[in-house]
Amino acid sequence: MILLKVCAVAAVTAVCALILKSNKSDLVPLCLAAGGIIMILCVFDYLTASIQLIKTFTEQTGIDSSVVKIIFKIIGIGYIVELTAASVKDLGFDSVADKLIMCGKIIIFMVSVPILSSLYLVIVSLIDMV
Repeated sequence: MILLKVCAVAAVTAVCALILKSNKSDLVPLCLAAGGIIMILCVFDYLTASIQLIKTFTEQTGIDSSVVKIIFKIIGIGYIVELTAASVKDLGFDSVADKLIMCGKIIIFMVSVPILSSLYLVIVSLIDMV
């Protein structure tokens, strides 16, 4: 059902943007931004339920919570960069969007370094066991 809501909002946003494009083209970016925000708000309920499920899973399995936090940061950075880059591309600034995506990849790499170091520690401890 949520998929139908999001698709309906996207379709209404696209139709409104097409109508505004011919009459008042300066309002098109605002229409697109409003539609994007409404779509994201529709999905937030499912996102919070998924986060709670993952939190329960990590508590039951004993996975370090700092690793899960880093993974959520990486996912959040990816989504924010992708949404912003798409919005910037809609405004016609493709080169800025491409640079933003590159910066997002660098930030994701920098945030993921602690996961690489913890993976290294696990590998070393496994080698010591043998």
